[in-house]
This record gives sequence, structure tokens and C-alpha cells, in this order.
Amino acid sequence: MPDNSYTARDIQVLEGLEPVRKRPGMYIGSTDIHGLHELVKEIIDNSVDEALAGFCKNVYVIINKDEKISVIDDGRGIPVEPHPKVKKSSLEVTMTMLHAGGKFGAGAYKVSGGLHGVGASAVNALSDWMRVEVRRDNKIYAQEYKRGKPQTKVEPAKETLIPDFVPTPKTGTSTFFLPDKSIITNLKTDFKILAKRIKERAYLVAGLFFHLYDLRSDSELHFYFDGGIESLVRHLNKDKNTVNDKPFYIHKDVDGILVEAAFQYNDGYTETLESFANVINTQEGGTHLTGFRMALTRSINDYARDNGYLKEKEDNLTGEDMREGLTAVVAIKMNSENLQFEGQTKSKLGNAEVQPAVNTAVKEAIDIYLEENPQEARRIMEKVILASKARLAARAAKEAVLRKGALEGMTLPGKLTDCQEKDPAASELYLVEGESAGGSAKQGRDRKFQAILPLKGKILNTERARLDKILEFEEIKTLIIALGTGIGDTINIDKVRYHRIVIMTDADVDGEHIMTLLLTFFFRYMPGLFERGYIYIAMPPLYKITFGKEVHYVYTDEEKDTLIKLKANGKTYTIQRYKGLGEMNPEQLWETTMNPQTRIMKKVGIEDAVEADQIFSMLMGDEVPPRKRFIQTHAKLATLDI
Repeated sequence: MPDNSYTARDIQVLEGLEPVRKRPGMYIGSTDIHGLHELVKEIIDNSVDEALAGFCKNVYVIINKDEKISVIDDGRGIPVEPHPKVKKSSLEVTMTMLHAGGKFGAGAYKVSGGLHGVGASAVNALSDWMRVEVRRDNKIYAQEYKRGKPQTKVEPAKETLIPDFVPTPKTGTSTFFLPDKSIITNLKTDFKILAKRIKERAYLVAGLFFHLYDLRSDSELHFYFDGGIESLVRHLNKDKNTVNDKPFYIHKDVDGILVEAAFQYNDGYTETLESFANVINTQEGGTHLTGFRMALTRSINDYARDNGYLKEKEDNLTGEDMREGLTAVVAIKMNSENLQFEGQTKSKLGNAEVQPAVNTAVKEAIDIYLEENPQEARRIMEKVILASKARLAARAAKEAVLRKGALEGMTLPGKLTDCQEKDPAASELYLVEGESAGGSAKQGRDRKFQAILPLKGKILNTERARLDKILEFEEIKTLIIALGTGIGDTINIDKVRYHRIVIMTDADVDGEHIMTLLLTFFFRYMPGLFERGYIYIAMPPLYKITFGKEVHYVYTDEEKDTLIKLKANGKTYTIQRYKGLGEMNPEQLWETTMNPQTRIMKKVGIEDAVEADQIFSMLMGDEVPPRKRFIQTHAKLATLDI
């Protein structure tokens, strides 16, 4: 049955669009590829909001060959009748006025995830061209815009831009737009990144069907998850040995707050935790996450006491013990008007009333889950009690590391050749493979701001070890002391002594392995270094090519071939292939790899923490079959060091 409750009276109007074009970063975060994806996400989220309201079953997202984006849904369609306040079509009001939409006051959406009405109009303001088609009351209405300004009236459409391969919905909104290249610097939508965002929403809105097409490469993906966030937990644990085979799951309405949570333990040592509020990814957590953690800790302690896992005089298990190997997703949905976030980016939920609601609902549900699943409960208890013992051992090891640092004077190990600069923002630390290369780096560096820490051999694979075992490894202890951040529950990234931590290893298989081991350690135990952009990889040249007195350093085989073709022309030349950093003298190492004026470095970031977690687990963990599959799939892409 058509829903007639979404009308022009539900559209509230606050202001025009000029601020968006003047300060786009305030509305979409940035004007690069991330801003482009934010534009697409905002239009998709309008369709998701229709699904959350119970009126949309399908969302079609199309990347066209000319980089135009199409988003088509089968929801109710934006109202088109004249708005009672401004006497224009409600569609035009929604698309051309900031903070105009059905998400304010007693509007049509109790739950929404977009920019609270900013979304569609902000996208319109930042688009060189946009067309919106609305299907309502057995009619099609359309309006076109340029940089936020209407180019036509809202009027019945004679034709549609919906392609033939998309089933034409009876009702719904179809949005077609091309971002404005004078503001958005990159118009090439990344299919993989968009697919990840859509997949995330498909998990969060169980029963909503997403269809993604990339007409540039004839690619398509379809997402539908009936299991919601329980399916997401299973997906996050797909390459891991699980402890409780049956994930815990709760879905409960508590005084108007819809609480959803799912968790499953694996036999690893790190935590993977995702949290959402109205389908917005709350990367910094918030009150819903606090409520979940409190409930989990209390439930497991109560069960451990009642069933003899903890003796009378033993201390309670801590929240830290619960985190080892925990994979969990916490999602709440509530009235959008009451939703509060800390900060402009909406990355932390601030509603105080959410914490007790989640805590009460989840505690009660976990108690029942543990009682009804004794085998699962036993395995979870064994896991967290073992983690508790490891925590006590790690505490002793951490204290030993701190004592060792203090004894060696100002927490700096003897192997570290420090720089004169004391401002972390102006300081660099090179982690150098081998004593020989370390010696060259020490001599070739600029001692004012470059510190050198040579690493002997390969460090421990931290993916397969607990913190207490990791802290027994001398090279890792030295690294922690040199960085100054501490480790484990006492870590403080603000205390890091260098804002550029540069991994400098040989250009061979062993060097790549050492680099991967270091990245694994940083990802698992100091992820804040990636978030702040402090991790870099040095790019030493592969070849030194000499034409008489003319010397060139090149970094790839392609560069080498191009240079020889360009320069040779009958001249004699010599090629030196650098297999290791130790083959360079200090002057060469400075000029090619350490001089800020001439060096090339890669900055290591994490676009998708979930995918990074899965890749590290697969490549560095104990499970062989996923790694074998990866190697077989990518074998032809490998560059062999022969």
C-alpha cells in the first residue's frame, strides 16, 4: 500500500546553498577522492534512510563511463507538491536549500544516517549537473540543476535516465549527478572503496538489496544480508579459528533505542570491534560501545564466579581480558533528532541515555546466552582466563621494559643513535635493517633531525604471539623504548618521540619480510601511528647507472629501461644493482634515500581497517589454507627476487 504520510509538511527549511560552495570541506570533509566518495555516500544514505523507515527494498548505484553517478531506489519518492512555507515544490526545496528535509522536527524520518538534511542539497551545490526523478502517485516528476541552481521547473518527465538493465520502480527517487571538477579534484570514483561502503550498509540494514554497477569496466556486485550484523561478525572472523561457533546476537528495543549487538571470539590476540549509530560508522566509539563493554565484562565475571572458573579470593577478570580475540559489532538506531555526536566528523556517539540502555539489554542477553550454550560458554571462559594470566605476565614484562629504559638513561637504548632535535614534529627515526646499513645511515644522516635504530635480523611475528612473549624479544623492547609511547594498556601515542618513523630495509625478499613484520607490530600494538600518518617506508634505488661522469639512480626496472633507451645511443654505461643498503656508502645513502630534497618515501595509511585486519591475519596468522589461496590467486602478479 502506498504511504501518504510523507508530505510537503514534513519538509523544514533553514538556509540556502552558498556556504557549501564557499567552504566545501566543512560539509564533505575534503575536496579530493574522499570528498567525492562522501558525495556518493550522502545520496545513497538518503535511500538507506527510506529503507530504515520501512519503505525501500532496493538501491541501485551506477558509475557511468563519463563518471556521472546514478542512485535509484524504490522508496516513497521525495514529495513534489508546493511547500506550505516557501510556495515552491518540496523537491526543489529539498535539493536547493541547506538543512531542508524530512529529518528535522516531527519529520518523516525517525532514524536517518545522512548529514541530517545537508546531504542531497550539499551534493547538488557541488555538482556541475544534477537531475532528480521522483515517482509518486503513478507519475514521474523531474528537475535538473547546475551547481545547486534549478535549470528547469519540477514538472512531469517525458523520459527517464534509468537504464534498461534496472527494473523501473513504481515509486521512488532517482538521482543522477556529475560532481563539479572546479571543486572536486578527482572525479574517478573508486569501485572497490564504494563497494566496501555499500557492503557495510547492507550488513547494517538487513533485508535491503544493493546493486552496484561500474559501466567503465563492466563490473557489478550485489549485496544482501538477511543476518545483519551477525553476518558481519562471521565475515570479520572468516579466516580465523573461532572459539564460540555460535555468535552471540541481540536485537531489542529499549525505550525507543533499538539495540543490536553481536560478538564471537577467535583464538587470536587482538580485538576487532565495529560500532554504528543510525548506520554511521562511529570509529571513535562512544556511549553505545561503553555500554556494551560494561555488559560483557559484568556478564562474564558473573558467570565465571557462579560456575567456579574464578576462586573466591581471585580478582575479577578485567575489560582488557575480554578484548583478546574478541570480534564484535554494536549498532544502535534511535530518533535522528535526539542523536548527538562528539566532534564535527560524527565519529563518536555522545548520547548519555544510550549507555544504560545498551548495558542493560546486552547484559541480560549475554547472561541468557551463556546459560543456554554451556559448551560455548566454557570455551569463552577458558579464552578470557588465559588472557588474564597473559595480562599479568605482560604487566611484569612491561615493567621490566620501563625499568630497563630508565636504567639506560632517559629511556633511550644504547643502540639508538638519536638526533639533536627535541621537537617530535621535526624528528625522524630510521629503522634500518642490519648493522652494516645502520653504520652507513649513521654516518650519512643529518644528525640535527635524523635518528637511527639498526635492527638485527628479523623481529618476532607479533601476529602469532601475546604481549608477554613479544616483550621478551630484545629488538622489540629496544624499539618501544626508542619510540617512548609505552605499550599495551598504558600506551600514549602523544608521547611518541618522532613524527616520521621510516622503515628502511633491503630491496629483496628478506627486506620485504622484515618490513612486513614491523608493519604487523605497529598495526597490532600501535595503530595510532598509522592514524596520525607517522609511518613511512624508505625507497632506496634499485640501480646506479653511470654514463661516463654522469650518474643516475633509478627505482624500478621500467625506469632503468627508459633511461638506457634515452641516454645510451652508443655511449658505454655501467649498471650497479643494489641488493642491500650496506652496498651504498654514507654519501650515496644520504643522497638517494635520506635527503629530504631528493628522497622518495611511501606514507603508510589504512583506508579500511577491517580489510587491513583480515590481510594481516591471513598473511601472518596461523591459518594456512587462506594464505595458500591468496598465494595461488596472486602468484602471477608476484615479482620474483631471482
